[in-house]
Amino acid sequence: MRMSKLFVQTLREFPSDAEVISHKLLVRAGYIRKLAMGVYNYLPLMWRVLKKVENIVREEMDNAGAQELLMPFVQPKELWEESGRWGAYGGELMRLTDRHGREMCLGPTHEEIITAIARDGLKSYKQLPVNLYQIQSKFRDERRPRFGLLRGREFIMKDAYSFDTSQEGLDKEYQNMWNAYTRIFKRCGLDTKAVQSDSGAIGGKVSHEFMVITDTDAGENDVFYCDCGYAANSNHAISVLPAGANVTGNWQTPQIIDTPNTHSIEELCDFLHIEPTIIVKSLVYIVDKNPVIALIRADKNVEETKLLNAIGGNEIRIAVAAEIEDIMVQNGFNADKGFIGPNGLKEYNGVPIKFVADKTVTDMKNFVIGINQKDKHGVGYNWGSEVDLPQTVTDVRLVEAGELCPDCGKPLKVTRGIEVGNIFQLGTKYSEPMNAVYTDIDGKTKPYIMGCYGIGISRTAAAAVEAHHDENGIKWPLGIAPYHAVVIPVSTKDELQMKVAEDIYKTLIKHGVEAVIDDRDERAGVKFKDADLIGFPYRITVGKGITDGLVEFKVRETNEISDIKPEEAAEIIITAVTNLK
Repeated sequence: MRMSKLFVQTLREFPSDAEVISHKLLVRAGYIRKLAMGVYNYLPLMWRVLKKVENIVREEMDNAGAQELLMPFVQPKELWEESGRWGAYGGELMRLTDRHGREMCLGPTHEEIITAIARDGLKSYKQLPVNLYQIQSKFRDERRPRFGLLRGREFIMKDAYSFDTSQEGLDKEYQNMWNAYTRIFKRCGLDTKAVQSDSGAIGGKVSHEFMVITDTDAGENDVFYCDCGYAANSNHAISVLPAGANVTGNWQTPQIIDTPNTHSIEELCDFLHIEPTIIVKSLVYIVDKNPVIALIRADKNVEETKLLNAIGGNEIRIAVAAEIEDIMVQNGFNADKGFIGPNGLKEYNGVPIKFVADKTVTDMKNFVIGINQKDKHGVGYNWGSEVDLPQTVTDVRLVEAGELCPDCGKPLKVTRGIEVGNIFQLGTKYSEPMNAVYTDIDGKTKPYIMGCYGIGISRTAAAAVEAHHDENGIKWPLGIAPYHAVVIPVSTKDELQMKVAEDIYKTLIKHGVEAVIDDRDERAGVKFKDADLIGFPYRITVGKGITDGLVEFKVRETNEISDIKPEEAAEIIITAVTNLK
């Protein structure tokens, strides 16, 4: 490809609406252009990158025994009703109606469709196990799309689905996909860590995310890990609290005391001269429009996904002041934030209020708690006498670095990660409600045991930029770079420089190297800046040194520059590209 013909427009400045470096660089380097909120055009350079990622994924999935198909982007309501997700999925499901009045949706995922396909085509145990996958665009109507391709509304994804006759078969395929994912991300130039995760709207009891560890602002979740091998996303991580925290107050008898203007835990601790470890705080959340009150030790925080799972809801947020006031009024109290407690709160708008207690509160004694009276708290309270412990007691705590690993007891470490892939053990979550069954060897019908395996194609490309860049631009890993190398003649008017540049370019092309020759009549500095910004893995510059038989050779990943012979530079690149295959 000649740079003069390449459809690319680099920008001098970063886009004003970009927050993370991958978004900034992909726009500025001419890879993507915004069409609508969370929706982007993939320009020729980006499309080449995405096809590289797709091809790696396709090769490894095929080698792992999976079979490729393609399912419709638009899906009928009826199948989603069979699985029970039409009303449960939430606002991210883009619903629409066709001209005949049939309700449809844009596919955010394809569990229902693939289950229907299997139901029609896999009738006997002799046809199992099977793993079917596709690479296709998806659409999720994110409330706040951000970070460019990392959290857009429309995105490209590989999703695979396995069908087995037993849990043992699912376990085997789960490990097979784990191994395939490890190879895929390595070939994409990404260092990933597989971490335990929440299954979310997909469902299932066992799931892992493959996270690209990064120190950039694009890290979506905290990843807690230990040298022993334990690793989990923040919404799934568990820990053991170090011993030594005092969870018993000094009040020997329960009483109500004045605590004026103590709206925060810090203010209450200062007023009573106590540690937060003897305070039970009550946090009001709204889950699917109804209030849920979480009780937790005051020095700890609630992890909202854990709380959502404990309730079995779909959407969660912290209650605002007006909602808290309304809850208090409906239950006959006059209290605001800082004085809330579980006693006496029965219902809201005719719906019983749900309570969830974190495990941290169960061993607390003679503690301090809100009693729904302004400027007053209960002290010396205990479970079962002054206040009832909720029926639902579970882990809803957000883990913190330094807490102890649940496997080996050493302090946990924390880092940030970008999710690029996930694997789920679905079991019979979809096959049972959709009556997707096969006939077993004994003649009985049984539901498929299913697994689900996703890779964000566009997210993987953006994550690669997050992991490989500097202040000058992108440093594409060779395996997914749009082009492997650029050849730059410093002066297009110099016959010798142009001849050597053309010879090198043709040699690279002949040996399977995807190369660009920058034949533009531009200053050398402009060409160098564009080469670094676009992120060509290798750069060969033909300048005045060619009179001595030398060219400048640059490796973008390390920014190492050396003066070598043209044929040596070409051989290095040819060898590197050949080794990819």
